[in-house]
Amino acid sequence: MPDPLHLTVLVVAGFLAGAVNGVAGGGSLISFPALLALGYPPVTANVTSALATLPGYVGGLVGYRDELAAVRGRVLRLAAVTVAGAACGSATLLAAPAERFTSVVPVLVLASVVALAMQGVVARRLARARAAGGGLGLLVAQFVVSMYGGYFAAGLGVMMLAILGAFVAEDLHRLNALKGALSLVVGSVSALCFSVFGPVQWMPAAIMSVAGLAGGRSGVILARRLPAHRLRRFIVGFGLVLSAVLFLR
Repeated sequence: MPDPLHLTVLVVAGFLAGAVNGVAGGGSLISFPALLALGYPPVTANVTSALATLPGYVGGLVGYRDELAAVRGRVLRLAAVTVAGAACGSATLLAAPAERFTSVVPVLVLASVVALAMQGVVARRLARARAAGGGLGLLVAQFVVSMYGGYFAAGLGVMMLAILGAFVAEDLHRLNALKGALSLVVGSVSALCFSVFGPVQWMPAAIMSVAGLAGGRSGVILARRLPAHRLRRFIVGFGLVLSAVLFLR
């Protein structure tokens, strides 16, 4: 069992990661550095974080169960391409040199924030695709963002929400529910791959998972109390913080 300080860091980081995933995504940027700070190697910290944040998505979906029912059909249509993308991303992480796996993450997170900030402009240009339910463009974009999530999940929710908002005509809370369900798919595929082939540390993963489940539910309660435009601004701001921290790392 970890010592009291170690245990406290795991519980707090797990709860906060779950809460952030419930609101905006990007909880891995809390759990991953926390594990690094506790002395775990980068790849070990990454795969352990991926398993630890998975229950946070479940907690978030419980809070969005009404909205999730409204977008269930979209979840089913995007599930296959999401599974394929996540599997490719996870395989790439496990096959690539350990010292390189974080090198492109800051750029990807910053790009996702810019995409979300410009979501209105992009949506107007893609009005025809939105009316058709997204079409091939949505499938390709969802595959790419799922591959990113399988590789390193920090910023996944921000990027996925930007993609879905550009192609899918739904209000922000329904988009959050859709994002949460598809993020859970990505996380589940990654967890399966990492459980079999990755250097997972199971004790920290279990502790952070329990805390993350409570955090995810709390995050949705916060999101529901914010008007849509404020929630969007919060997500963009949080994404900028994510990218800044990653660039500094």
